[in-house]
Amino acid sequence: LGIKRLTHVILGCLLLSAKKGNNKTIMAPVSKFALALCLALATLSPHANAFSPSHKAVTSRSTGNGVAFLPRANNNNNNGVSLLMSSDEASGEKSTLVRLPNSAVEVTIRAPGSATKASYDMVCNELAKNIEIPGFRKGARIPPNVIESTMAAKGGKNALRAQAITTLLGDLIEPSLKDEHGLEPIGQPELTVPAEELAKSFIPGEPIELVIKCDVWPDIQWKEVEGQEKPYYGLKGSYKRAPVDQSKFDRALNDLRERYATQEPMEEGTELKDGDACKVNMVGYMAAPDGVTKAEPLPDAASGDNVEVILGEGRYMEGLVEGLYGAKVGDTRTVYVTFPNKLRDKTLAGKKAIFDVTVLEASNRSIPEVTDEFAANVRAGLTAESLKEELQKAVDAEDSKKYVNVRNEALASALAQVMDVDVPDTLVTNQAREKYALMMTEFRDNGMADDEIKKLITPENFVKYKDIAKPDIEEDFKVSMATDEIANMEGIEVPAADIDEQIKSLREQAVSEGQDGEFDEQAIRGKVESTLQRRMVFEFLAQVADLDIEYVEEEQFDPALMEKLAQESLEREEAEAAAAASEESS
Repeated sequence: LGIKRLTHVILGCLLLSAKKGNNKTIMAPVSKFALALCLALATLSPHANAFSPSHKAVTSRSTGNGVAFLPRANNNNNNGVSLLMSSDEASGEKSTLVRLPNSAVEVTIRAPGSATKASYDMVCNELAKNIEIPGFRKGARIPPNVIESTMAAKGGKNALRAQAITTLLGDLIEPSLKDEHGLEPIGQPELTVPAEELAKSFIPGEPIELVIKCDVWPDIQWKEVEGQEKPYYGLKGSYKRAPVDQSKFDRALNDLRERYATQEPMEEGTELKDGDACKVNMVGYMAAPDGVTKAEPLPDAASGDNVEVILGEGRYMEGLVEGLYGAKVGDTRTVYVTFPNKLRDKTLAGKKAIFDVTVLEASNRSIPEVTDEFAANVRAGLTAESLKEELQKAVDAEDSKKYVNVRNEALASALAQVMDVDVPDTLVTNQAREKYALMMTEFRDNGMADDEIKKLITPENFVKYKDIAKPDIEEDFKVSMATDEIANMEGIEVPAADIDEQIKSLREQAVSEGQDGEFDEQAIRGKVESTLQRRMVFEFLAQVADLDIEYVEEEQFDPALMEKLAQESLEREEAEAAAAASEESS
């Protein structure tokens, strides 16, 4: 069923289930199915009453950090009944709009008589399909006055007219905001005077004035920043990170020198030492339990001929280099080794083995010093100084990846300061609701009992939480809008190949976790593109920003100190328990 028709069906069911008693309207028990339908409709609008018809279906618009709810265009024609104004009526008085705080507006719409009658007739026709009235077969055309009388007798006086006003509101508000005022509505519009009150004076076929409050999608207003070509250039802020790791720079420079090392054959009879190179034949065996006796031969992949070995600490499996120190060309050494625990071949990882190693060739290696001549060999035009600077930047760039998030937080805070955006309360409420639900889920995952969690879920607690979370939600929304705007202005687009690669990785992860059946590529693709685009925008902003970096040494974990603090805490608890026991005994 269409959403609108479904709401009419449920409304009729609820009204027909009403009973009169002691001059009060009592709602009869509602089936679980009907209740589920009502609650399902309520989720379409977080602000709607769960047991009142929804104005419009809603769709979502991604903001990067969250979702705002927007009315979806109604493409049907209300079962043949048009609520649009005629050309003569449309050319007359249009809606008027007043801006309110927090990206809200108040719209006054004068609905013509043709629209009020069409709305009323549509509601009657829909209800007539399901209502049972003596003397009329179900689905027959029933005069509106008969339906109204029946509903009034069951406690639903003016309910039909209130529903007609609600339907009228849903059909006129979106064209008014979009077409006349160029605004995008968010969430559900609300009448400043309730539909039930307006129904008392509502006359089908007569014009009616509706005053509606609604949140709308806001616009970005960039501030002027003195001395900057664009407001988001030269963003100022600061963040902390560890200094450049000097040991990484030293290793990188040494690796570069090693790549340009030269070799010269050794004189006959010269012994191998640290830093020398040799070519060897290796025949390997698994070690017997005693560690010194040869067992079955190793796979061919673990042995080899003409294998180059450079003598140096940490280059190969433990024991190989050590076993070749002092060897000469023509020597065969029995070398005892241990395969690394992280070896890809898990059948050999961590196992002991024995190799017969024959030295075929031996060479002296010379590692060049970092001079201008060496730098020019690396790349024409480089000097020793510029080579070190480039290498330093490369090492720093690699290190800085660990601090991208804190850098982006500094950029986001600065970005929020150079723009003005009124954040709609609808969006704040929706985001706060999602965060609040996530917090409750985390409480449960951390072992809190369901009964305790239920006590926390109250309207009062949610309002308090919303007030606390509001500043962060507003900043996230502003930054999300700003990054979207900057991406458009600067032409920042995510390459399709990058999106496909990320989708492939996520799909493989879902398969490995047994969730491939829940992998919705179409839904995920938009989120992936949005995430990647935001990263690209922040990289762009970092290049044109004026951020101060405070280099601070990272605090080292001290196990001894932690153990001492834990022991002191335990001793205090024992002392307090002993004191409490002494007081009770006295």
